[in-house]
Amino acid sequence: MTSGYFFATNISNTNISEYFFQRARRITSIYVFGILLTAPVFLVGTVVSTHIQHGNLMSNATHEIIGFMSPLELLYYGDSISEILWFLPALLYSLALISLFVTVDKTKYLIPVSLGFHVVGLLGASYTMFVDIPFPNRDALFFGFFYTSLGYYISAHDWQPATERSKLYLGATVLFGVLHIAERYVLGYIMAERTFAHSVYAPSYTIVTVLLTVSLFLFLLSRPALGKSTPLPSLGKYAVGVYVVHPSVLFVLQNGSAVLGLLGYGIENTIVWHLILTPATFIGSLLIYAAADELGLVEIGGSHLPRLDQLRVW
Repeated sequence: MTSGYFFATNISNTNISEYFFQRARRITSIYVFGILLTAPVFLVGTVVSTHIQHGNLMSNATHEIIGFMSPLELLYYGDSISEILWFLPALLYSLALISLFVTVDKTKYLIPVSLGFHVVGLLGASYTMFVDIPFPNRDALFFGFFYTSLGYYISAHDWQPATERSKLYLGATVLFGVLHIAERYVLGYIMAERTFAHSVYAPSYTIVTVLLTVSLFLFLLSRPALGKSTPLPSLGKYAVGVYVVHPSVLFVLQNGSAVLGLLGYGIENTIVWHLILTPATFIGSLLIYAAADELGLVEIGGSHLPRLDQLRVW
């Protein structure tokens, strides 16, 4: 949604084709950076796991590499290596669709069309008890397109929520947050006749997700100075990089704890481990991304394609 908002803001002052291709190059470079970082880590994990289990090392490694290069998953769905990277291709294709609507001057159909696809996506992802959607649908067309279009719509229509209504938006955010939890509980446990002991129900999107996201976004727009006196703005430039790096860090931490378990030091089921896993993942990802920038491997705010000629070594 935020990307759609700023996309609309920026194309109002520049050529849409030039700006789209500028954004496309940056998104693609971040995706490639994520792949180059994550693939070796996951491959090493497969090799180590296979060795510990006395499996067929060559066969498993080859199978893993072939899976990494699956064309549709690699170039469209974005989950051939890690499903966490899916949002980058989804964002790229979503912005491409919005650019198409803007170019042909049909933006009035943007929300209805994207909403129609999103309804299909919701049915296939979170409401499978009502209808069976026989194809993968967590992608740009069925999810990213709608949320990016919402952000574009808010910006293109100069919707600037008043500061005096910020409490209303905050209240709506809290209300929809509670409803969001309740909705997921009903879908995952009551309707499915399950308990927490069976599994943790964690769908990506539901109906109330839209209401929660919009209300939170409007609250933030109504308070543009929120957090300016804190360290958060200085950390903001690292947000995307931390997200892209964190699958590798999380993978290492989780598999490291599994190895410790095999050695008799079981920490995976301890409260302390679960309390430190998230901050450790964040801090580790932040340090790695900041180091990559400091070494010149990536350029925060610019290209993330590693260039050895820009490598800074002390």
